[in-house]
Amino acid sequence: MGFDNNEGAANTDLSETKSTAKTPADEERGDEHGGCENSVDATEEEEEEDEERKIELGPQFTLKEQLEKDKDDESLRRWKEQLLGSVDLNSVGETLEPDVKILELAIKSPGRPDIVLPIPESGNPKGLWFTLKEGSRYSMNFAFKVSNNIVSGLRCTNVVWKTGLKVDSTKEMLGTFSPQQETYTHEMPEETTPSGIFARGTYSAKTKFLDDDNKCYLEINYSFDIRKDWQS
Repeated sequence: MGFDNNEGAANTDLSETKSTAKTPADEERGDEHGGCENSVDATEEEEEEDEERKIELGPQFTLKEQLEKDKDDESLRRWKEQLLGSVDLNSVGETLEPDVKILELAIKSPGRPDIVLPIPESGNPKGLWFTLKEGSRYSMNFAFKVSNNIVSGLRCTNVVWKTGLKVDSTKEMLGTFSPQQETYTHEMPEETTPSGIFARGTYSAKTKFLDDDNKCYLEINYSFDIRKDWQS
């Protein structure tokens, strides 16, 4: 989630008094019908997307082509071989587009068993996905697989709303990964859930995984609760 204690509490306090705020579902319906939201959040998101589109990207190469074009540069060749490890070039070396599959999310909190949440095929869990205890420390761990080609600059973005108001927005760079049979894992920085009467309740969130080419591998929309105690 990434929101800090004080900011989360302050924003949720405000949300209790604003009855005309639109929900993420309203925003989604507006997008589907070509609508344009007159909100700061919508404008910020559009500006970020415009900036990403302006990035000039170089030509793509297959793994075999990447190794071939730098074969005379010893340091680059060794770096790429180290990055690729034991990948079978005969099976993936002719594919331009990398593929990243996010397998599951685990929520870790000191002194508690991990909450392991498989990613639904649709990318959108039905109903309440998980519950966090107010004022508790936790971190999120993603498991994913990479195939076909190297994925460069894989990153995770996360936006959280409460009663239609955005209370947090974070970006986390995961890194560059070569295709392999083994599963990668990445643990996000530890956070603390907000606490207090205004922090409790249901939140909605959108998490996306993108690369340097701005290719989106997963967009997941879900809801979660912050309560006085962990869910039994």
